[in-house]
Amino acid sequence: MPTDCLFCRIAAGATPAAIAFEDEHSLAFLDHRPLFPGHCLLIPRAHHETLADLPDGLVAPLFGNARMLCAAVEEGLGADGSFVAVNNRISQSVPHLHIHVVPRRKGDGLKGFFWPRQKYRDDAEMEQTRLAIHNAIKRL
Repeated sequence: MPTDCLFCRIAAGATPAAIAFEDEHSLAFLDHRPLFPGHCLLIPRAHHETLADLPDGLVAPLFGNARMLCAAVEEGLGADGSFVAVNNRISQSVPHLHIHVVPRRKGDGLKGFFWPRQKYRDDAEMEQTRLAIHNAIKRL
């Protein structure tokens, strides 16, 4: 456990948090600066900085818990739906993988993505981008 990692300290019980769920693989706690009440952060207990760093054996347990947490947030808070997000490095305020699960209600004022959208210059740029990703997947 990196002692300088806030989420590792929460997972170890050394730093208090409003824990909503925990099992041997992960735990979820209320974000201290929520978008809306009920905004939870789900983390793996072990320190992994990004989604790409998460070992294969933890993917199913973590995302199974994310699915369960979405249902619980919606049912428990009477929400119309939920928003689920993961940041990797950029906008990741704590460098420990965490999944945001945010309750949503019709008319809550949250407008889609939080950043400006843009178009590809043309079909060639879109194809070049697609190929770059496709070829990287082959190399992985």
